[in-house]
Amino acid sequence: VQLQASGGGLVQAGGSLRLSCAASERTFSRYYMAWFRQAPGKERDFVAAISWSGGSTYYADSMKVRFTISRDNAKNTVYLQMNSLKPEDTAVYYCAARNGVYRSDHRAYDYWGQGTQVTVSS
Repeated sequence: VQLQASGGGLVQAGGSLRLSCAASERTFSRYYMAWFRQAPGKERDFVAAISWSGGSTYYADSMKVRFTISRDNAKNTVYLQMNSLKPEDTAVYYCAARNGVYRSDHRAYDYWGQGTQVTVSS
């Protein structure tokens, strides 16, 4: 499956962004979807994941209050709503798909989007 992430940009601290990730396949609903992020010189970190139907969601502890993951299987798209952004949220954000159940380890994901840059200014 091919994934295309979009929606990144430059925002001031306290602002919001909504990332989107569009998938190429009609079998999109068979994949667990997730967002990861990677800051320069750092590991790729788990942000959030969502189950096939959207009924279950998972978050990194530091993001569960400010970020919301959702999906629209009719549009083959997963979203990440990010509120109250902080400078430390600055990173490239990647969407990923997994043919299996929830995992937070990026090595468990089979397909990746190209990433979208999020920059939060102080």
